[in-house]
This record gives sequence, C-alpha cells and structure tokens, in this order.
Amino acid sequence: MKRRTASLLTAAALAAAVLGAGAPSASAAPGGCTYTSTSHRPVLKQGSTGASVKQAQCLSNIWGGVPKLAVDGIFGAKTLDKVKWIQGCHGLPRDGVIGARTWAVLYDPVPDCYDPYPR
Repeated sequence: MKRRTASLLTAAALAAAVLGAGAPSASAAPGGCTYTSTSHRPVLKQGSTGASVKQAQCLSNIWGGVPKLAVDGIFGAKTLDKVKWIQGCHGLPRDGVIGARTWAVLYDPVPDCYDPYPR
C-alpha cells in the first residue's frame, strides 16, 4: 500500500511539472518581466522606486501605447499616465495607484483597449 501511494504521488508530481502546475515563478510573468516574483505586489504610486516599479513598467509595456516606458524603476509622470490608461481600459478608478486590482490586470494583459492612449 505504501509503495502504491508513493508511486501515485510521484506520478502526480511528475504530471504537475510537465503540465506546468504548481506555484508561479518569476519566469511565469508575461513578456519575460522577471524583476520581482509574480506574487510580490506592493502598492505603488508616483514617487515609488525599485524592482517592483520595474516589474510594473515592464508589464505595462506589454499593453502597447506609445511611447513604451523606460524600465528604470522610477514611477514618474509617464508611468502614471500609462497606469491611468490601463486602469481606464478595465473600468478601474483612474487614480494611478497600482494596488491589487491594477496588479491583476497588469499580469493579465488584454490589448483590446478602445481608450485613446494619452499623448
């Protein structure tokens, strides 16, 4: 019985690995954005800096909009405009703050936005 259970657990683990199941890794982020773990989602706003800002900038570039943001880790005016645009595309408040709901849409990009990109 113990051998059979161990074999089943080994088979399940192998299947999960092959199918990509399990905890998300940084490499699972869209667009190759690997500045932070996909589970690290602090609240960010204009003036924030660091790796999490780089992650948000990288993810936001997947959305389109011209120009693309520099992935420099500084949440400045251009990042603020881009975040507000993405929020508007999803019916979120256009407050420019990257909280849980905005992180969720950054990680699940849908490029079909009919809002004009701010110039």
